[in-house]
Amino acid sequence: MKLERVEEEFADILVNGLSDHKTAAIVLAAGNSTRMEGIDKQLEPVGGIPVLARTLLAYEACPLIDEIVLVTRLVDFPAAREFQKAYHISKLKKLVTGGNTRQESAKHGLDEISDEIRYVAIADGARCLTTSENITRVCLAAYRHEAASAAHKINDTIKRTNAIGGVLETVDRTNLWAVQTPQVFHKILYTAAHAKAEEDAFVGTDDNSLVEHLGYKVYVVECGAENLKITTPDDLLLASAILKAREEKA
Repeated sequence: MKLERVEEEFADILVNGLSDHKTAAIVLAAGNSTRMEGIDKQLEPVGGIPVLARTLLAYEACPLIDEIVLVTRLVDFPAAREFQKAYHISKLKKLVTGGNTRQESAKHGLDEISDEIRYVAIADGARCLTTSENITRVCLAAYRHEAASAAHKINDTIKRTNAIGGVLETVDRTNLWAVQTPQVFHKILYTAAHAKAEEDAFVGTDDNSLVEHLGYKVYVVECGAENLKITTPDDLLLASAILKAREEKA
């Protein structure tokens, strides 16, 4: 679909409203775990359940998610199918191979969602402590604003430095947020964002930046510091500790 046509359809939706909010989760798990010291983070257990399986279970449990498309490496397809069977992930409809970049992988997933889907929730496969409650809150914000993202308000003092680490200034943190996933968008808006990025040879740092590049606002939803992404081996330890604390509170 050409960019101009996509933008026309989205404008029409904003004027006339939308009768349904069918939502697909596109779970991105095609990375190479380059900072994990040889560990495949998607398959590592946290609280006895593999990281990727925990993420899929959160989207399975969310009542607003109608289907899941998993974008991963071809070599991980057998593990994904095993997770689907072992953990009864009935919403997982398709496995898709990733691209050379996160942006390409997300587009591969977008191309495979069902025709009736109206919203897409882009998710990090390694953000295994995501809760169905947080997914619901971000989806509801997107249904109202057309684009919303999980995030956490920054509380640390932030410094800007030069190339060798010398502090140049202390950054005002009043309106600074650390962005997380899910990042949820109306499908037409997100399709237009990819088309515009391709047209401009624009590479975004996340999916929000694609929508921002198109000229639309993304609204953030506070989802807490616990919604972390497994990036290093230490994150596995932290995630296990958080999960244990959750279970003790339950």
